[in-house]
Amino acid sequence: MEIDNESRSARKDREIIKAATAAFVSKGYDGTSMEEIATNAAVSKQTVYKHFTDKETLFTEVVRSTAVRTNDVIELVATLLSEDCFMKGGLHQLARRLVTMLLDEELLKLRRLIIANADRMPQLGRDWYEKGFERMLATMASCFQKLAARDLLEVPDPYLAASHFFGMLLWIPMNEAMFTGNSNPRSKTELERHADASVEAFLVAYGKRPKQPR
Repeated sequence: MEIDNESRSARKDREIIKAATAAFVSKGYDGTSMEEIATNAAVSKQTVYKHFTDKETLFTEVVRSTAVRTNDVIELVATLLSEDCFMKGGLHQLARRLVTMLLDEELLKLRRLIIANADRMPQLGRDWYEKGFERMLATMASCFQKLAARDLLEVPDPYLAASHFFGMLLWIPMNEAMFTGNSNPRSKTELERHADASVEAFLVAYGKRPKQPR
């Protein structure tokens, strides 16, 4: 039997993952117990173990659940880098939105947790990168290639161009947030100014140059 198009088991999974996410983000991997997660999810510890074999398995599912956010970013990239949107300032809009989405406080805390546990769970870190950031890069590279084919950009290596774009946009604000433990080290105005400057620098390198008269 399904309730609101979601099975009882799937709903319980979702509730446990939600409780686990809050616990891991608040207390870290080692500081979180399955008993605490069970209490937060309003279920028995046996129920948690029935749905997730152990704490590492549950942590893995918590990390994988962020794939939904990755899908949102990929959809945004594909939309704002379509030819029509690009011509109307889509790259500037994209830069501003990406800074906001990828500097989300909960996402930053999960990123710190993944990095902190990379030695003991190396496959989890690889999966997170491949299914997250690598997919974003690939999508952006594909969009850049299409824009170049329409003579709107000059990108001999679309994947490298995508890497440069993300690097300029995120390197400093992301590291500020990651290393200081402050999810908002810069104001919205400062981030938007940084995003706009990153786009302008990118277009100097990869924008379509006017043909020189002979």
